Amino acid sequence: MELNGKIGDLKNKDINTDIEEQNKAQNAIPQEKEEFVEVKTREINSNFYIYLTSIICFSWSVFQLYIAYFPMNTTMSRSIHLSFAIALVFLLYPVKFHKKAQTSVPIYDILLCVVGVIAALYPFVEFYSLAQRPGDYTKFDVLISSAAVLILFEAGRRVIGPALGIIAAIFLCYDYFGQYMPDIIAHQGASLNKLAGHMYLTTEGVFGVPLGVSVSFIYLFVLFGSLLERAGAGQYFINLAFALLGRFRGGPAKASVIASGLTGMVSGSSTANVVTVGTFTIPLMKKAGLTSTKAGAIEVAAGVNGQLMPPIMGAAAFIIAEFLGMSYTNVMIAAVIPAFVCYASLFFIVHLESCKLGLKGMKQDKSVSKLKIFFSGLHYLIPILVMLYTLLIAKESPISAAFNAINVLFLIIIFQEPIKKMAMGEKVNKNDFIIGFADIFWAMVTAARNMTTIAIATGLAGIIVGSISLTGIGQVLSEVVEIIAGNNILLILFLTAVMSLILGMGLPTTANYIVVSSLVAPVILFLAYKNGFLIPAIAVHLFVFYFGILADDTPPVGIAAYAAAGIAKANPVTVGVQGFFYDLRTTVLPFAFVFNNKLLLIESINPAAPNDAKGIVWITNPLEMLLIFSTALIGMFAFSSALQGFFVTRVQIWERVLLLAVVPLVLVPNMCVKYIAAIPNEYTSYAIGVGIYGLVFAYQWMKNKSEKKSS
Repeated sequence: MELNGKIGDLKNKDINTDIEEQNKAQNAIPQEKEEFVEVKTREINSNFYIYLTSIICFSWSVFQLYIAYFPMNTTMSRSIHLSFAIALVFLLYPVKFHKKAQTSVPIYDILLCVVGVIAALYPFVEFYSLAQRPGDYTKFDVLISSAAVLILFEAGRRVIGPALGIIAAIFLCYDYFGQYMPDIIAHQGASLNKLAGHMYLTTEGVFGVPLGVSVSFIYLFVLFGSLLERAGAGQYFINLAFALLGRFRGGPAKASVIASGLTGMVSGSSTANVVTVGTFTIPLMKKAGLTSTKAGAIEVAAGVNGQLMPPIMGAAAFIIAEFLGMSYTNVMIAAVIPAFVCYASLFFIVHLESCKLGLKGMKQDKSVSKLKIFFSGLHYLIPILVMLYTLLIAKESPISAAFNAINVLFLIIIFQEPIKKMAMGEKVNKNDFIIGFADIFWAMVTAARNMTTIAIATGLAGIIVGSISLTGIGQVLSEVVEIIAGNNILLILFLTAVMSLILGMGLPTTANYIVVSSLVAPVILFLAYKNGFLIPAIAVHLFVFYFGILADDTPPVGIAAYAAAGIAKANPVTVGVQGFFYDLRTTVLPFAFVFNNKLLLIESINPAAPNDAKGIVWITNPLEMLLIFSTALIGMFAFSSALQGFFVTRVQIWERVLLLAVVPLVLVPNMCVKYIAAIPNEYTSYAIGVGIYGLVFAYQWMKNKSEKKSS
């Protein structure tokens, strides 16, 4: 970008235009005329409004960096965090969709903004007074708490829709009217005074663990991703993927998978992943010969799986660590094999589709050096390596890792333009440094805007978590589910998966995970233990996480499918159905790692305390890790071939049956040993599975060779 354009960005860039474009992409539905596309954010052509919202966003990012280096009392920091989010909601998001730009912010939104900020800051301002009279709440305390919760409901409705608010409201009604409930779920009921105090003036409700994780971890990683994207890393990943894979069969689609995986490592958002990468890859996939539906679906599947990729893994991964009392590093270790197996199998599916359709690679300019493209953005890997070093080698907290990586990114953004000029022998001036500071400013603004949804969602989700701790509904639910499932652990896992998919249609991944894991995870662990299965808590929480992510491409509401369909100019429902079909392989892995913990690199757990994170023994033998990864890959490849009806060539029914038989033999060999007497140990199970896979491949290869000769 030219210098004048960058300086113009610094002076005149309209943050609301950015917001509008982002939301159009996220909510895009193919339309015949663009004027019928409704946008969700407020568009006002006023310099004062632009500067005000941008300064609030920038101040929020500065505050988060400050508390990362100078820690603050948790209640105080959560209070300020929520106040920023509420202020931005009522300034940026209108009460309803508008087809035309508004001329000003309505007075009622200004009033809601002011009252909301005051209510959100109340625990901060009155922190010491509330600490001196715990539980002895005044009428004014109850009034402020009630007003704050109502405003939070409205804020949630504006940014994430009504679903989470409705669920939270149901839980509040259950808390208050407990004595009128059916006997099996009845309780004595909570007074308004107790309910308001518990939900808003303690760290059990709104200001509980979910919002705390948003303050501590999520914001810094979202800021890191925003800075990395603004620096140019996103485009670098896309260019690199196309340079390496574009010339191969179905190259654009394969490049889309790799680019989405690389982008997903730092974005942590399926929809953002689809919009960022899909804008470039979907048109190229269509040019290569894929239909609009399949091009959109491949990008959806690749984008959705981006939330599985370490080191960021979406916001919910940080909450998993917090809920389980585990280090985030251990969560990453547990997630690494399933994540890479997922992406490798999607890459394989794309290859199978390309073979079925007879696609060819793209013609590439031979004058463009792949090595040059690789080295052109090598500096973008430095902050990622710094983050991984801080987490894995230095064994510091995720906060330190993100903070260190952000500082490195600041330096890269400021100096990359001057260094490029110096390398080209051009003169460097002060405006080149202003470019970097401008990019940092707008990246921090974008991060705050993206965090608004997460902060509000985690605040609302805290009400549900607080309700469970207040009433003990979790224990009641475990009894109800136990009756329904009849001690069948597979049935309870299936019901949990369905619940995650249904709730995920109306909730963000983070909120979906919090709701389902809070309600169902303890039940699964209890039933598993009762039926003789020692399942670590991390396996169950990742199970819920996986199915929550899959909801992003599940019709009829999968938002990632809508985003991809808008770019591909296809029907969002058919794109979602096709994307979910590609992602069926992702539904197999959670069931597998629940019963075969080695897929999570867990050797064993303490039978006396199966839910204690400290009781986990991790696999450290590199050869065993390689065996687990390679056999899991074969299992997922076999499942993908059976699903697609294609291997080396089209498969027959008996070949499909054999390929499906490979899946349990290599993914859950421990269960095969337990239930099949002819298999003495896990290594035998691996060998049989790999042997069957090899025989089918050899037969297919010879059949394909024979068909080519005869033709």
